[in-house]
Amino acid sequence: MPTLIIVALVVVYLLNCIRILNEYERGVVFRLGRVCEKPKGPGVVLIFWPIDKIVIVSLRTIVLDVPPQDIITRDNVSAKVNAVVYFRVMDPIKATVEVQNYEYATSQMSQTTLRSVIGQMELDDLLSQREKINITLQHILDKQTDPWGIKVANVEVKHVDLSEDLRKAMARQAEAERERRGKVIAAEGEFQAAEKICQAAELMQKSPMALQLRYLQTLVEIGKENNTTTLFPVPVDFLSALINKKS
Repeated sequence: MPTLIIVALVVVYLLNCIRILNEYERGVVFRLGRVCEKPKGPGVVLIFWPIDKIVIVSLRTIVLDVPPQDIITRDNVSAKVNAVVYFRVMDPIKATVEVQNYEYATSQMSQTTLRSVIGQMELDDLLSQREKINITLQHILDKQTDPWGIKVANVEVKHVDLSEDLRKAMARQAEAERERRGKVIAAEGEFQAAEKICQAAELMQKSPMALQLRYLQTLVEIGKENNTTTLFPVPVDFLSALINKKS
């Protein structure tokens, strides 16, 4: 009877020593308080309690939502900016030994880095250079979390929330800019039209017959419409003779 009890206790102990880790999990084993050189898993892992203690770390990509941060840009504009960070554990031992809670630490580091980077930029750069900001944030965060065995794969600024007064001011500025561009385009069109008219006048001056043909073409175009206007074509040569006699 005592032998059966001992065998049963041994079987129960061995069953409790078995750990099954998924493909995306690794086990950091502490043996008598000292970490083993290599993480365990995936698959079946034997943990001899109370000598060994295991900490299971996931290697899947973690999506971290950075809450909105109240930030003042370099040109003294207040805005709320939030972002999303994609990172994963590359070294389970460092992620367990070097930092107490790598997810919380990465979250706090993301918030402070977001405030620091955005605070050094002007509002126009914040709205127009999203790709540059994302690359800068990713580079800084990856460098800061590298001692923890963390790899920051990507950082994306999601939303920039501005005050209502600032939005109205920006809308007025955009409207004024569109009006300015419209006036510039109209002026350029007038300038180009004047250039073409001058060039046409020079060509017609070289060939007087061209002016007469243009005159007749204009009469044809006017006569197409239904109106009560009566036109009497007068040869240009006749008018020239009258002008010469008067002079």
